[in-house]
Amino acid sequence: MREWELDLLRSELSRTGALNAFPPEDIRGFLQLCAGEWLSLRSVLETETPEGTGSLHGTGELLDAAQGWHHADRGELTVAFLEAEEPGECGGLDVGLPTGSTVRLVFRGDGSVVLAGDSGRWLLASDGTLELSLEKDGGVVKERIWFSKPNLRLRCTLEQARDGSPGRASFSSEIRRVRAPAKTTAPVEN
Repeated sequence: MREWELDLLRSELSRTGALNAFPPEDIRGFLQLCAGEWLSLRSVLETETPEGTGSLHGTGELLDAAQGWHHADRGELTVAFLEAEEPGECGGLDVGLPTGSTVRLVFRGDGSVVLAGDSGRWLLASDGTLELSLEKDGGVVKERIWFSKPNLRLRCTLEQARDGSPGRASFSSEIRRVRAPAKTTAPVEN
């Protein structure tokens, strides 16, 4: 990375409060590093469903024949770090989705996570990878999130039915939007 790119990144991380060790060494550092504006590119693999039934990801929507077995999309995510509000919490995230809706995740020190009333587990591996497992809509959603660089976040998600049969899988690469620092003009010397 060039020096000016590092300066831009440091400026953005300072602005968002996410200037921590890399890779993150604890859940609070990981959550702080997630804060910011992200451009997300996602590829989705849908499983085949019997005719007349919906996909396994719980929306009840039928797979579009023109869509085939997979699709890709892109969108903007806005992620805000939330300070712990109660004893035993590690903090949380408010995630603004491309659809305009917002989801809140609250991480607790006992390894549990709460997302929109659903509960699950989190584990931060020694390599800085966050593993999430949530029970939802009669199945399990497993997600791995890691940073390749402070401004490049990667996510893999797998949805499974309770019987272990696969549902939807996706891979996302998310690039942090870094704004150039405001230009300052030097005073003119006479």
